[in-house]
Amino acid sequence: MKKVIYSVALIASLFTLAACSNDDAKEADTEAVATDKKDETSSAAKKDVYFDGETAKLKDVAVTIKETKVIPVGEPGNEYGDKPVLAIWYDAKNLSDKDIDPNTAWIAVFSAVQDNDPNAVNTLNVGMIPDQSHLDSQLQTIKKDGTVENSIAYELDDLTTPVTLIATQGLGGDELGRKEIKVD
Repeated sequence: MKKVIYSVALIASLFTLAACSNDDAKEADTEAVATDKKDETSSAAKKDVYFDGETAKLKDVAVTIKETKVIPVGEPGNEYGDKPVLAIWYDAKNLSDKDIDPNTAWIAVFSAVQDNDPNAVNTLNVGMIPDQSHLDSQLQTIKKDGTVENSIAYELDDLTTPVTLIATQGLGGDELGRKEIKVD
């Protein structure tokens, strides 16, 4: 039951954060067209919204990857899974007055792909939380300028193909960058 409540809360939060991110992108586009210095505005917007391989910064949130680790089936952090997982520890910082939690921040910014299918994009499924110390904090509302540590795991399909994290400006937003993580 607790899992269902978390899932519903996570989905609702995702739509809220995605809508905010997309509105911000539209506002930036409108401002760029309205000014004679379109190139300068675009350059400034790119500096404010980015992914540098470790930190993804959007208008409302910044997510910093702290550690990645492959956890085999049965090991601590993947005791109940039936596939090895890529575990990622990260910090989520709320840069706004909006209600943002660590899970929503991560899911709104990142997706994980393991490119081992010649015919389709293989987006990885989220697994069980790998760090039990984050059970209570994963859905906590982060205060403005506050930072909360969290973790997430993705179920791996093999242990040879690297995982590519794709950072976007909110769900369905423009791609900000990619980070390849080796799993072998």
